[in-house]
Amino acid sequence: MASSSKRPRSGTSGAPAADEAVPHVRVAVIGSGFGGLGAAVRLRRAGITDFVVLERADSVGGTWRDNSYPGCACDVPSHLYSFSFAPNPAWPRSFSGQPDIRAYLEKVAAVFGLRPHLRFNTEVLEARWEAEQVRWRITTSAGQWTADAVVSAAGPLADPQIPDLPGLGAFPGKVFHSSRWDHDYDLTGKRVAIVGTGASAAQIIPSIQPKVGRLTVFQRTPAWVLPRRDREISQLEKWLHDRVPVTGKIRRGTLFALRELQVDAFVRRPGMLRVVQQLAERHLAQGVPDPALRAKLTPDYRIGCKRILLSNTYYPALAAANTEVVASGLRELRGSTLVAADGSEHEVDAIVFGTGFHVTDMPIGARVFGANGTSLAEEWKDGMEALRGSAVHGFPNLFFVIGPNTGLGNSSMILMIESQLNYLIDALTTLESIGATAMQPTARAQRQWNLELQHRMDRTVWTTGGCRSWYLDPNGKNTVLWPGSTTAFRRATRKVDLGEYELIMRAGQDAARTAQEVSA
Repeated sequence: MASSSKRPRSGTSGAPAADEAVPHVRVAVIGSGFGGLGAAVRLRRAGITDFVVLERADSVGGTWRDNSYPGCACDVPSHLYSFSFAPNPAWPRSFSGQPDIRAYLEKVAAVFGLRPHLRFNTEVLEARWEAEQVRWRITTSAGQWTADAVVSAAGPLADPQIPDLPGLGAFPGKVFHSSRWDHDYDLTGKRVAIVGTGASAAQIIPSIQPKVGRLTVFQRTPAWVLPRRDREISQLEKWLHDRVPVTGKIRRGTLFALRELQVDAFVRRPGMLRVVQQLAERHLAQGVPDPALRAKLTPDYRIGCKRILLSNTYYPALAAANTEVVASGLRELRGSTLVAADGSEHEVDAIVFGTGFHVTDMPIGARVFGANGTSLAEEWKDGMEALRGSAVHGFPNLFFVIGPNTGLGNSSMILMIESQLNYLIDALTTLESIGATAMQPTARAQRQWNLELQHRMDRTVWTTGGCRSWYLDPNGKNTVLWPGSTTAFRRATRKVDLGEYELIMRAGQDAARTAQEVSA
């Protein structure tokens, strides 16, 4: 764990006296969701036990702790949405709900001995690279740490995004975001507005529609929806996966293969999605008998361009007698009256924003300062970029889990997380083996990687499908998704290529050097 002992640093004879009480660790991990806990497990397995996991909340779970809204569940099959090194034979359903996923993460923290490393109620306020000491200084709400390396596992679905609407501050009723659900507020009989029709809203709407008095849904853009093939997993299946673990591996492998087979349609041949779109059109026709409402709910873009939703109950809830779909965004508020962009007015008692997160402008970026004192947010002002989604030029020994262009449109993010963890561990062990203290991507390697990545992005359905999604930044650049298979990403992050990095040596060799110079 953390040690307050100080060792001499490059260019110094020791730590300043003021730092004597500041604990130093080899690695500081930010966040304790899937990414942060996965990093902690892999660090321990690599023999690195000198680390802390800094978590701003009071428990682990990340987005699966924060999102506790009614109906919250995963749209990736349970047996694929878990760590390969921590299979769960006891998943209750083929698509698990939020309580079960959160419980799984709590169990991972306990089983793998992570509790001593966790620091709860410890929000990272600033992380600043100290070039002379060749380390990171991390300022948190619970004090300071210094660290050789920082792993940012804060995640892109961490900070809710609420639109800045005229009159919102004067709204007399209840207002909250889907990821900050107020369980003390009873919606029964209330006039409730849902703003947004993304993945969270599609789960919330069917869950609250039967109990509210009136439900008004503000839909700026309709989504394509497919049936959700969910069912309870039998006791026999659970017993078999527990007693004969290979059966669980076969199940996971089958799910993985099916998802990998879909990739080509998303990233290279979007025309292949036409059949899938026909299935979605049939699902819509079956769920919404009214032709006028059906027209409102029919997207004008190719399926896959925006996130595809999975639900058997969404359309019936929208077609219910107490639901009104406003095919327009919300423009302003006048007291308790919500005014849509189409001019229509709607009286409500409560507003739930299902308006997503700060994904292309991750808030952690404004808190991280690199070698030249520039913040990551400033570095990314023209769009997020990283080398292999994992490291950024100018920010030595900063590694990302779920970094830029590592998101998926059709499979399990846990597969991507584990690939990035392979890369992280290889980077740290490589530094140790060659006697270097820190590493950062060369500007050339990072630029080349992103030029090739964006070139591949041009053919994807996310670019050609005719929509404007949350995958795109304000410049229209997709900085979120990976334009390839999870297998291809696993190959790309299997090992660190030192030719893509500059190395910062230990004391007495404090100049940045390329790997070629070191080997020479």
